[in-house]
Parts: sequence; structure tokens; C-alpha cells
Amino acid sequence: MSDSTTLMPQEMNLPDKLCLLPLGGIPIFPGIFTPFMVNSNDDIKTIEEAYKGDGYVGFVLLKEDKKNPSAADLYKVGTAARIIKKTNLPDGAVNLFVSTIIRFRIKKILSSESPMVAAVEYLPDTGENSFEVKALTRALISEMREIGEANALVSEEMRMNLNNINHPGKIADFITSILNIEKTEQQKILETVDVRKRMEKVLVFIKKEQEILRVQKKIQTELNEKIEKNQREYFLREEMKSIQEELGVGNSHAGEYQKFKSKIDSFKFEGEIKETLDSELDKFQMMDTHDPDYNNIRNYLELVCSLPWNDEPVEDYNIENAEKILEKDHYGLEDVKKRILEYLAVRKLKNDGKGAVLILCGPPGVGKTSVGRSIANCMNKPFYRFSVGGEHDQAKIKGFLRTYIGAQPGQIIEGLKLSKTKAPVFMIDEVDKMNASNQGDPSAALLEVLDPEQNVTFRDTYLGLPFDLSSVFFILTANTLDTIPQPLLDRAEIIELSGYIDQEKTEIAKKYLLPKILVKDGFAKNQVKFTKEAYSLIAREYAREAGVRNYEKCMDKILRKIVLEQSQKFKDSKKSLKENLAGETFIIGEPEVRKYLGKSVFDESQIKKADIPGTAIGLAWTSMGGDTLLLESIAYRSEKGGLQLTGQMGDVMKESAQIALNWSKQYAIAKGIKDSSWFEENTIHLHIPEGATPKDGPSAGITMATTFISLMKGKKIKPNLAMTGELSLTGQVLPIGGLREKTVAAKRNHIKTILIPKANERDLDEIPAHVKNGIRFIPVSRVEEVIDFVF
Repeated sequence: MSDSTTLMPQEMNLPDKLCLLPLGGIPIFPGIFTPFMVNSNDDIKTIEEAYKGDGYVGFVLLKEDKKNPSAADLYKVGTAARIIKKTNLPDGAVNLFVSTIIRFRIKKILSSESPMVAAVEYLPDTGENSFEVKALTRALISEMREIGEANALVSEEMRMNLNNINHPGKIADFITSILNIEKTEQQKILETVDVRKRMEKVLVFIKKEQEILRVQKKIQTELNEKIEKNQREYFLREEMKSIQEELGVGNSHAGEYQKFKSKIDSFKFEGEIKETLDSELDKFQMMDTHDPDYNNIRNYLELVCSLPWNDEPVEDYNIENAEKILEKDHYGLEDVKKRILEYLAVRKLKNDGKGAVLILCGPPGVGKTSVGRSIANCMNKPFYRFSVGGEHDQAKIKGFLRTYIGAQPGQIIEGLKLSKTKAPVFMIDEVDKMNASNQGDPSAALLEVLDPEQNVTFRDTYLGLPFDLSSVFFILTANTLDTIPQPLLDRAEIIELSGYIDQEKTEIAKKYLLPKILVKDGFAKNQVKFTKEAYSLIAREYAREAGVRNYEKCMDKILRKIVLEQSQKFKDSKKSLKENLAGETFIIGEPEVRKYLGKSVFDESQIKKADIPGTAIGLAWTSMGGDTLLLESIAYRSEKGGLQLTGQMGDVMKESAQIALNWSKQYAIAKGIKDSSWFEENTIHLHIPEGATPKDGPSAGITMATTFISLMKGKKIKPNLAMTGELSLTGQVLPIGGLREKTVAAKRNHIKTILIPKANERDLDEIPAHVKNGIRFIPVSRVEEVIDFVF
């Protein structure tokens, strides 16, 4: 800190204009020599300009840190300084040594571009010779000594500088610069020219700092006391342990240790499992209950003791009873029931408790999960279900490493622990919706679980011991097989569940849904009855999807509205609503359905019809069940010709469209329907409505060809006719999949005739008679047969 007498000659010669250097941190106060580093190109330019001139520069604090500040971003009061020494560094930066002299206020910005220059007026300290100032000076120094005793860093800086300062204003400035004060408050002190007011402000901050130091000291004392207490407790515990060992009493968790040891010995383990568990027991016995790893080992031993290591699965069921359970729980699904009964019959013959792996694949709401529960009931086995939909961490299946905090076993071991048997029925839902991530691939983790060659010694990461899963009956569910890895499909038998037609939905609603909803909504048995027409109307106009979930929601909605209606009717009654409704029966017919459900979700206008030239109806399979597609085409004059496609078609469908057009072009020219010049002058536009829905697959090939020929002939095809089949370039009709689902969709759309590939004729036997009823199937092997039939 410099004496003011040495600064007076400099102050007398201070310039009227200063180059301004913005400060991003805290303000610099007058009366110090300090090093200063400059990195910014604009700031270096300012320093160079000032150094070439009179060597004076003005330090001004920024209101907010900015990369390219303007004059409006600066406070009005700063500190004038003289550059004593300037050193250019190798990296382009400049190192300064400056002497700060006096406060100044910006009167006017003369140049807002770099270097920023301003006209300034200087602000010398005022009122520093009063008695109040002398008293405040002593108070400041005295209070700062108290801070210095508590803070060694502040004490050293004070000892070196505070006693050498003779000016009260500069004492206040110095204390401000070494205390932990916000920059806005420091700027306010810099702007205070009256020395008495400045010292009063600084005294307030000193008091705050003293209070913080007192609280800090209190916290430190409390912390030291806790540490000393913990150390004392530790030594006492160790001493107690030694005394217990000498007396032969044992430690405080001897009872738990003995319990775990007895249970583990009862399993009669051998080899690796015995060695591992003996080691864990030894660690548990020697470990103190306050050890961080105590609970980890205890939880691990509890898991080991709760698993069914020695469980011998018992096959306790008969085929007749299993058949009754399946018939009672589900309507239809003949293929599924037949396959399950075959499996149970073979197990009964072999008296074999080995598990199996089934994949139930079908659209939502067709009963996949409930089939799994019925299988468990048929076999008199515990049922454990978990979903892997959206799962991206393989640890959910195979467990977490025990080194992680809060580690747990995977869902497989957790299921065995809860079911308490080695042969439960496990249902793994939504296996088509797993995702690989940086936490691993859950579908790959399932490979070891489901493979009968590997799951005899399945190792959960948390358990770390081989466990036999070969007796577990695994049932997987999925909406589509496309996203399931092929190795996973190879390990399972696939059973496909198709969607329901209206008649099936009606039977399901009558036998299964209504009794369940009556209980759910608080009605007595048979208190609400639906007419046959009402059931049919809901299926036809409100719930036309493949499953019955929406159908159930519609019925539930009707019953809820009846409850609300009746509660309003009896709102003034002193009896409860249940008492008022006792003995009443509600009949739901078509008028009531329309009243409670409102406008139809589907109406006759939404039934797809190919009633103009250039249109045809195709059949498609999706993960939500079967669907009908209306293909539309037009031709318009253009110079290029060719084909335009819209409707979110996938690559395979686009190729099918090109094949269909090329075959149709060749056929039309050969038959004289159109000449080659027509194709050169016209572009054919093919569109599949519902453009927001992605579509793909080759089975619309013959439908596209029919659409193009209909357009070229100007003739519409026969009514109530749909078709499905892949088209080859030479005109062959190739086989397709999902015929049952497509047939259900066609029936829903009032289709009377379906053209199918001849190779799919054998699949007709697998479609139930009530689904095929009223539909005529025409097998075709060549697309020419299709064209001859449809017109």
C-alpha cells in the first residue's frame, strides 16, 4: 500500500480522458500496486493505446460479465491507474504491473469502439479528518484483529499491510478488498466518496464476517465432538469384542449367523456353491454390525436361504380338469388350447418336470396374459409375471453386481424367491418391446434364461451361483415377432393368437366381460342385461379392433353412466344407492347403447368400397391384427410418365408397386388396352389412404396390379371383393402370411369374396368355420386369373 504523499504529483497530472478497461470479477480500489493479466484482444488494444500515450488507464466494473461489453454495460465509477510495467507473454497475453491512484466518474463516452475512451472527473476522498472518522478507524482495526485471530490468511495479509496505511479511506478500501463481499456491494463502497459513510458500510460487513466465523467455529466444534465420540465408540466395541471372545459368549449377531448356517447346511451344497457360501458365512461371523458391508452380506445370505434349492417339482394335474379350466377361462382360441393340452399330455406320459418355452403372439386385447394365468391354474403351479416392455438394462433380468449400492437380484431369481418352487409358470410380457442400450441388451440376457442347454446352470450376476431353471415353464408374449431376435425365437414354440370377429366378441362379452364389469361397478349378478342387438351394435360401431379391451371399456362406460343417472334420481333419498337399486334390473338395447356411448366411432360410411375405376381393396396384417387397405390410383398428363407413390409405404411395398406397374404396362399393351405412348405421356399416382400410418410388405402386389388395370380399362371391380397375394414380375401369385387375421378384417368390412394365393389354400383348414362363414375364397396362381375374375 502506497502513501498518498507519493501519489499527489501523479494525481495533479491526471489526464482528462482515460482509456477504459472493463473488469469482469470485482472492482479494484485506489492505493495499491498490483499485477494484472490481460487476455482479450480488445483489452490488449486498450492497454497498447494507453501505454503509447500517458500510461493511464481506467478500471471499470461490468454490471454483468459479457464477452463484448458496451459502454452501457459499465458502472459509472471506477479507479484510475498508471501502468508501471508491461510484459508481452509468448501466448499473446499481456502482463501488467499497475499502481491504482484515485476514483473517477465517467462524464461522457468519447469512443465506444475498442479502445473505449471516456471523459472523466476525479473523486478525491472527503471528510476524512473528523473525530468520527478517527473513532471509526480504531473500531475497524480492532474488529479486523478479531477476524484475523480466527482466519490465518486474513491475519497474515493484515499484519503486512494494515499497519502501514495512514489514510482512513484507504483502510476502508483495503478491508473491503480482503473480505468476502459481493461485487455489487464492493462497487457501492467504491462509489462512496465520503470517508465516514464508507467506513460505516465496511463496519457492517466486518460484523457479518465475524458472525459467519462464529457459526463456522460452532459447527467445527460440534463436528470434532462427533468424530471423537465415534472413535471412542469404536474402541469400546473392539474392547467388548475381545472380552466376548475371552468369555466365549460370541458376538451380538451370533443368532443370525447360526440361523443362516443351519439353513445353508440343510441344503447339503457341494463344490463351488459350498465354498462360496462358507466364505460368506465366515465374513459375516467376523463382521461388526456397524460395518458398511454388514447389511450387504446379510441380504445376500437371506436371498440364498429363501431360494428353493432342494424343491422337487410335483406334477399334480389331470388333462380333463385342465381342459375344463381352459374352456371356462377363454372363449375360442382353439389352437392355443389344443397346443397346451398336447404339452400337458406329453408331460403326463413322460412324468417329466422339465419346463418349456412358448411365445404367445397376437394383437392387444386377445387374451395372451390371461392364457398364461390359465396355464398355471391347469398345472396347479404358482404364476409369476413381469414385463420387459421398454426395458433397456440387462441387469433387470440377470441382476446387478453386489458392489453397487442397493444391488438386487434379477427378475428371474426374484420370481423363484417369491414363488418358492423351482417349477413355477413365468410370464415375460412384451418381449418385442425391449431395447438394447449401453447398459446391455435384455433380449440377449434372455437367451441364457430360455435355452434348455444353458439354464441348468443359470448365473444371476447378484447371486453369483449356478441355479437350475430347467423346470420353469416360460411363457413370453408379444404383439409382433418382427423385433424379436432370431436366436430368441429359435428357443421357443410360437403360438399365434388372432383377432376376434363380431360374433366372438359378443360371446366373450356375454360370458366373461359382463360378469367382471358387474362386480367392478357394484351391481348384483344379472342386474344389468344386454340384448343381442346391443352386443352386436357395440362390436360393429364402437369397438372394431382385433381385441376386446375397447369393447370392455364401452360396457364399463354404459354401467358407469347408469350408476350416475340413478344416483341423481335418488339424490334426496335417505337410503343408500345400493338399497334403492336392489331388485331393479336394467335392460340395455340399441337405443340405450347409442344414448350412453354417443356417436358411433365407426359407421357404415367408413366401410371401404372400391366403387370407382382405379380402386381395389387389399388385405394387410399388422401387430394390431388384420386390416383392409383401399388402394387408389389416377393418371395425369406429364412429360416424364412413370409412377408416383404416397401413403407412407415401406421399401418392400414400393418395390411391389413398381413390379405391379411394369406387369400391368406389359399386359395393357399386349391386350390393346393402352399403347406405349400413353405410358410415356401419363404419370400414374398410387395412394393408400391413412397416410399417417406406415405400411410395408409384399402382399398387396396383386391388389396394386388390379388397381392399375381398373384405371386403364376405366372399369370398377366387383363389389364386396378383396384380395391378397404377392406378385412376381412374371405374373405368378406368391403365398402370404396372416390369412386368418386378414379374413377377420375382411369379414369386419362386409367382404363376401377373397382372392388368395393357391399356395395358401392349405391355411383355410386352420381358420374356424364361423370365421369363414359367409365368405367365398378364390385360390389363384396367376395374376391373369385375378384380372379375369374381378371385372
